[in-house]
Amino acid sequence: MPDLMSADTPVEIFKRALAHAARALAEQSELEVAFGSDGPRLTNGVLTLPHPSRDPSGPESAALRGQADRLALRLANHDETLHARLRPADARAAEVFEAVEQARVEAVGSRSLAGVRANMDAALLTRLEKTGALRADAEHVPLPEAVALMLRERVTGEKAPGGAGTMVDLVRPEIERKAGKALDALAEAAADQGEFARRLKDVLRDLELDPGDARGDDASDDQGDQEPDPQEPDAADDQDEEEDGGEGGQSMDGSADDQSAEQERDSRPDGAPAEPDGDAADEGPDLNEGALPNRTQTTDDGRVIDAYRVFTTAYDEVVEAADLCDPMELDRLRALLDQQLSILSSVVARLANKLQRRLMAQQNRSWMFDLEEGVLDTARLTRIITDPTSPLSFKAESESPFRDTVVTLLLDNSGSMRGRPIMVAAVCADILARTLERCGVKVEILGFTTRAWKGGQSREAWITAGKPAGPGRLNDLRHIIYKAADAPWRRAKKNLGLMMREGLLKENIDGEALLWAHDRLMARPEARRILMVISDGSPVDDSTQSANAALYLDKHLRQVIAEIEDRSPVELLAIGIGHDVTRWYRRAVTLVDVEQLAGAMIEKLAELFDAEAGAPSARRPQRKRAA
Repeated sequence: MPDLMSADTPVEIFKRALAHAARALAEQSELEVAFGSDGPRLTNGVLTLPHPSRDPSGPESAALRGQADRLALRLANHDETLHARLRPADARAAEVFEAVEQARVEAVGSRSLAGVRANMDAALLTRLEKTGALRADAEHVPLPEAVALMLRERVTGEKAPGGAGTMVDLVRPEIERKAGKALDALAEAAADQGEFARRLKDVLRDLELDPGDARGDDASDDQGDQEPDPQEPDAADDQDEEEDGGEGGQSMDGSADDQSAEQERDSRPDGAPAEPDGDAADEGPDLNEGALPNRTQTTDDGRVIDAYRVFTTAYDEVVEAADLCDPMELDRLRALLDQQLSILSSVVARLANKLQRRLMAQQNRSWMFDLEEGVLDTARLTRIITDPTSPLSFKAESESPFRDTVVTLLLDNSGSMRGRPIMVAAVCADILARTLERCGVKVEILGFTTRAWKGGQSREAWITAGKPAGPGRLNDLRHIIYKAADAPWRRAKKNLGLMMREGLLKENIDGEALLWAHDRLMARPEARRILMVISDGSPVDDSTQSANAALYLDKHLRQVIAEIEDRSPVELLAIGIGHDVTRWYRRAVTLVDVEQLAGAMIEKLAELFDAEAGAPSARRPQRKRAA
């Protein structure tokens, strides 16, 4: 037995120790602890962690221990049912609610455990570094993280570690001014989750967020331009969605629901949606005009109401990636991406090859025999020798079911994607485009952001006009074409490096980006159109949010998604990084860590193609025999 134990590698010993520690902290001796590329996450009572490095004594091991401790303490000190019932429906408020609850769990669970606190500090700094929060200026410090850290300081009596403390200090005066007293009262209730959640709603209210009580969405609609939301789900639907997506609250990022999408894109460089021709009725109706900028819509009782508005489209742009950067700089950025590609390619390429094998297996062409014309069937020539009166036999190859498909990857190019998220997204898009191209599936890669922070020339024009009320969207859109559907990958590969450029990623207006990508797909000749959206959070544009009613962009995004899912032939799916998008999109997946992106993209596409292959229209044709 000693010989067998001595044969254990340091990594195996580390895994075993990590699992035992997690069970002890969670107070669950039978807790299942697994290791996989999709960790860290907590699903159905199984705690999945990333594989440790080959050197368990390295600095990254402390972060891994911290990830395990965070989830274990959540199991021990958190009631998910109570949390789902009390969590606000408003997405921005839900983010703060989730982050502060996770801070309570960690602070209460580690009060007398200095080693656990050190582990979680390492995990915290690693997470904030990955998201770029440690490098943010005061205007872009993530509010959920800042409030959570200030609550943690009050409960533990210790300042946030390292750069996290510096980040919080940038916004501390403003938060203390608005909600300092409420945070003091909140810290006193840290031991009672129910009372804590109720006091947390006072904090949300002081921070001018919707706590989801008697002053919920309806109250916010009474302000501003009174824009109704025909797609807004009722309270019961919200509750169901929150409980269904409860596991999203167990994410290592401490963020909850994906969220308030506020804006919409009105610049469609290629023009309006394609005009339907003769067969358009078979594909389904066009989008309701109320989802389009500066249009009107009619309610069931005949009332005409205003739809989503855009103050001006004069400064919006749809631009080819190559036009935003000189060739030498683009070469440098592509080389930078290739360096990262070499690191991730072993994992991503393996998944891509798996997808390719699945597609090619479904595309294996079948043959129809005994036809009157086609390719001569040499295997049946013996019949002519034995019976010269027999007619020649011909065969023909059937068509591949995937030759008439186009996939659009719509990538969030907002500032919150800065760093590793955008790099991983670019690598995954690159490898997926090559893979699908080999399988005969056309791929378009698009990005969306804005030209400026906090509004650009559009906001200036609004100020010059005297700041009229209810202006609608107040920023200049930038929609980027990295790869057109008809462009081969080898000609567009350099363009993907643009995502690595400093200063490109700004704010994001998801609703209009969805419409833009949808309209491009509708103009395509392919019979099957798939739109995959990849985002790490809510639509955000400070200038639009401050000048319009609450949840303005959020409501528009809800409406756009509903219109596409209910009325369009485009198949829409979404991947949320650190945010629960399942409450928004019917076909969606939420990732705890950006490292899971490659697997999620490939798996969701494989599911779509597998479903198509199983449909009667995609099955192999039956043999036809000559009469």
